[in-house]
Amino acid sequence: MKKISLLLLITVIAASCVSKKVYTELQTELVDVKAQLQQSLLENEKGTSKVASLTEQVNSLKEDKKTAIKQVENLTVLTQSSSDNIKNVITQLSEKDKFINGIRTAMTQKDSINLAVKYHLTKNLSEGIQDEDIQVNVEKTVVFISISDKLLFKSGSYNITDKAYTVLEKISKVINDQPEMEVMIEGHTDTTPIKRNIIQDNWDLSALRATSITRVLQYKYGVQPERLIAAGRSQYIPLAPNDTKENKAINRRTKIIIMPKLDQFFDLLEQDAN
Repeated sequence: MKKISLLLLITVIAASCVSKKVYTELQTELVDVKAQLQQSLLENEKGTSKVASLTEQVNSLKEDKKTAIKQVENLTVLTQSSSDNIKNVITQLSEKDKFINGIRTAMTQKDSINLAVKYHLTKNLSEGIQDEDIQVNVEKTVVFISISDKLLFKSGSYNITDKAYTVLEKISKVINDQPEMEVMIEGHTDTTPIKRNIIQDNWDLSALRATSITRVLQYKYGVQPERLIAAGRSQYIPLAPNDTKENKAINRRTKIIIMPKLDQFFDLLEQDAN
């Protein structure tokens, strides 16, 4: 009986020892598991944070992509607009080139006409007229005839002399051969004051002389009146200083200007431009 009791006691003690060892081992394993779980949780948190960071980067890239696409779209619109503007500029330059070429062509044709008119005037007026009394030139793209007053008028008068008719008849022939051109008659005086009858000053004298020439060209030699312009310039456009008798004689003159009609000249420009 004592032996049995002792054996039971030894068995209980042994079982107790074994259970404590197992418990210790289990407890150690539990600590390890907790440590591993905590490590795993930390790694998960890091992973979650990394995923969030990556997600944010992806979203940022998406926004950058949208912005880039928008910029490309704007650049495309801008490029198209610039292309259209360039085309418009090229078109305008082309039109300007046509207009400039038209002007050059018209000017060339007009210059040719002017040279022809000058040639015929010089040829017709050269017989029996002294060179110093009448001059024919092309000035500022028009033909002009400058006639000394001693061939046309008496001193201080606007009545035409007999010699004037010979000169005006020859000029009228050339004028009538150029019906597309207008004719301006300008009267010029020196600075010597004048006042008599209806003449108040050199303005009156120059204008009346121009009108007298205009009437002769119209009524005696058949120049169409709508082509004629009478203008008095008084003493204010001298060719020489009015300080000597000779210079004053140079300034007393009548200037007949033959020029193309402006409307016909512009018609010529339009034809060349087209």
